[in-house]
Amino acid sequence: MVPNSKTMDKFSYISNADVGYIDQLYQNYKSNPASVDATWQKFFEGFDFSQSQSGNGLTGAADTQSIKETQVRNLIFQYRSFGHLKSKTNPVRERRDHNVNLDHKSVGLTDADLDAEFDVAAEIGMPKSTLRKIIEKLKSLYLGPIGFEYNFIRNDDIRAWFYNKIEKEYYAYNPNLDEKKRILSKLNEAVVFENFLHTKFLGQKRFSLEGGENTIPALDAIINKAAELDVKEVVIGMAHRGRLNVLSNILGKTYEQIFTEFEGNVNPDLTMGDGDVKYHLGYASHINTPSGKKIYVKLTPNPSHLEAVDPLVVGYTRGQIDDEYNGDLRRGMAILIHGDAAVAGQGIVYEVVQMSGLPGYTTGGTIHFVINNQVGFTTDFDDARTAIYCTDVSKIVDAPVLHVNGDDAEAVTWCAKLAVEYRQQFGKDIFIDLLCYRRHGHNESDEPKFTQPKLYNIIAKHPNPREVYVKKLVESGVDAALADEMDAKFRNQLQDRLNEVKQKALPYKLQEMEEEWQSMRKSKPEDFDQSPDTSVSKESIEKVGKALTTLPDGFKPIKQIEKLLKDRKEAFFDKKELGWAEAELLAFGSLLAENHIVRMSGQDVKRGTFSHRHAYFWDANTNQSYCGLNHISADQAKLHMYNSLLSEFGVMGFEYGYALATPRALVVWEAQFGDFVNGAQVIIDQFITSAESKWQRQNGLVLLLPHGYEGQGPEHSSARPERFLQQASEFNMVVANITSASNYFHLLRRQIKWEFRKPCVVFSPKSLLRHPGVVAPLNEFTSGTFTEVYDDASVKAKEVKRIVLCTGKVFYDLQEYQQKKKIKNTAVIRLEQLYPFPKHQLQTILKKYKDAELVWAQEEPYNMGYWSYIQRFMPEEKWKVVARKSSASPATGYSKVHKAEQEKIITQAFEI
Repeated sequence: MVPNSKTMDKFSYISNADVGYIDQLYQNYKSNPASVDATWQKFFEGFDFSQSQSGNGLTGAADTQSIKETQVRNLIFQYRSFGHLKSKTNPVRERRDHNVNLDHKSVGLTDADLDAEFDVAAEIGMPKSTLRKIIEKLKSLYLGPIGFEYNFIRNDDIRAWFYNKIEKEYYAYNPNLDEKKRILSKLNEAVVFENFLHTKFLGQKRFSLEGGENTIPALDAIINKAAELDVKEVVIGMAHRGRLNVLSNILGKTYEQIFTEFEGNVNPDLTMGDGDVKYHLGYASHINTPSGKKIYVKLTPNPSHLEAVDPLVVGYTRGQIDDEYNGDLRRGMAILIHGDAAVAGQGIVYEVVQMSGLPGYTTGGTIHFVINNQVGFTTDFDDARTAIYCTDVSKIVDAPVLHVNGDDAEAVTWCAKLAVEYRQQFGKDIFIDLLCYRRHGHNESDEPKFTQPKLYNIIAKHPNPREVYVKKLVESGVDAALADEMDAKFRNQLQDRLNEVKQKALPYKLQEMEEEWQSMRKSKPEDFDQSPDTSVSKESIEKVGKALTTLPDGFKPIKQIEKLLKDRKEAFFDKKELGWAEAELLAFGSLLAENHIVRMSGQDVKRGTFSHRHAYFWDANTNQSYCGLNHISADQAKLHMYNSLLSEFGVMGFEYGYALATPRALVVWEAQFGDFVNGAQVIIDQFITSAESKWQRQNGLVLLLPHGYEGQGPEHSSARPERFLQQASEFNMVVANITSASNYFHLLRRQIKWEFRKPCVVFSPKSLLRHPGVVAPLNEFTSGTFTEVYDDASVKAKEVKRIVLCTGKVFYDLQEYQQKKKIKNTAVIRLEQLYPFPKHQLQTILKKYKDAELVWAQEEPYNMGYWSYIQRFMPEEKWKVVARKSSASPATGYSKVHKAEQEKIITQAFEI
């Protein structure tokens, strides 16, 4: 007999489950018992046994006892699987009824069984015990202040680990007096700090942690446990709520500094940029932990765009792991602090969780800590998500969730320690869902009773977490005077610091650069007048060329790769001229040989979207991959190149974070097509273009955005250069559109040779990847540097009456027309670097052509592309403009229309 809704009535706790799914499990069990989870094996054993007795009468007391043992085992399964839905995790209101029946009668047991003893008690760490005692223990474990959500995990070892941790260790958990004092001390700091700011700085926004103050003891416990388990560095990302409390009471930012910011004693000079509000700032410090081990803790700066910092934090952590800790995932750890509305609503959370186990993006497990206020600004949780829990995204990677009552300080601390142990044991993500509340509105001047009057009437009367814990301590015999003494001492300390700031304003102190950045300097305007030497020696080229054209013994490539290898060897060693792909690989290889990490990721980057790069080869028989760039020399750095998941926002953010951690590395993100970069617009706007101005944080990330009008329609033509150029200011980044393989080589190497770092946006080619015009001789690699502007060498200056200025692929279309028509009175000059605008270099060239009229030519529509930007930097010139018509869409989808438009642009450039 197969389980169905009728036969399962006696197991009513699953009678409402997906019967089709259970039937499939049963069929798998019958074929191979080991193919299903151990818990289901035991269930089906009991089910088969009970069915074998149906209608025949039981054969004796032993059989009856066996069935009862199975029913008790099923009851344990119920509590492990569904107890979290009835746990007492909400500190301010009753939980919703999820229609979960945990009564012993639901599995076929009766009240008459309550005092019977069962051997199955051993499964939850008990000697043979009565059903009554088994239920008491199950209730204390699974219906208490922690809702353990883990039994869905498809890994027997992990579930067994949790059984032991919960049913043995947590059951016996009782912190000693020193631990209790530590918890109270951190909780006291959190509560008193918020209360002090609230009374001393009335009306100022601070996005308080009130209601969720047990976040501070939790973070303290996570960091201390991490240090104890040999983590060397922790990187934290969080939004604004509670940030000031974390800065002061976890990272040790001085109260004087925070009060100075509240007092407004900040008068930044121009070298400090525009700055940011106090609850967006980052900080870093070395912390001495109770175990005697020191740990480096960083809180990254972040914008108000909730969860946008998440991929940066994991990218930064991975960068440190690769660079500082030789790839040891146990040495660096990320903590992401979420809000309940944001973790459920922001898609970037899904992207970050989805990448957590991928080889190119794993950090050995992130601890996700949710400050669950049960409301998002004014939106109730039942309007904010369909899922039962805000943390249900965890299920996509089988990440366990610890839902914990935010008023129970000891339970919160236990969860914090368990999360670190789990992360270090299994190298996977874990979630802590701190059920708490927000004492005020979204900010301190907001009135929450407009939209949640009933809830906020309850909150107004609810004691704060410190008061709750002090009461618990007193009831357990701890002297109440201890808490009062801590309160008074800390409050006096805060008042003394505030008095000092009021009496004598402290100069605003910028946070020091992270250790890895201290060898870097800020850029100066004159740095962009002349690029540094980025050439390499012939010997270096030969070394890299050999690595790129040699395969290991026994490696069998497909036929197309055999031809590619032949052509590549010919380019390096016979013709001695390199195309786009060879120039890029040479840039990577030369930097690796100089011991600089090179990391590149994006969709299909190993081969290249346009089948041009081929940085990796695959064996035709074994599918084993090989990368020659990792075999240049014994002492080289490693190439980290990864085909990414299908994501722009998450992956670009990750690479930005990686570059933030590794200033000596070349970090590159490539879009499949440049058009798709707008999927990561938040990273561009909030970090790439503005981080140096807001937070004094440099970054050398390179974006490769395939761009060019080749008749592929509105989604495969434009990387939207106008958007980047609109944000180009204060030397915040480099924007380039390159037409020469050697110049691309020099640009990549310049990213590392500069004594500072700038993000670099390259509108990379598509059709030009194989264009003969981009090919460059080896002497352009062994000498020289990046060239910002190329003059027209095909004309004589005295004959020129017109200058066509352009950038990118359109140059070759213009050059072809110029040569075909044998035009000698027009010079075609191309800008390779758009920003910082090379005015000095350009004017040097323009001076050669006296009285020549100026034409700006672009493929893009008039209202897009570069034209308005050129006007901004050369407003004194009289320009004629050739472009596509102003358009709402970047390009036409009709090939004939595209061709006619392109021909018109080229013709008009010479004839307008």
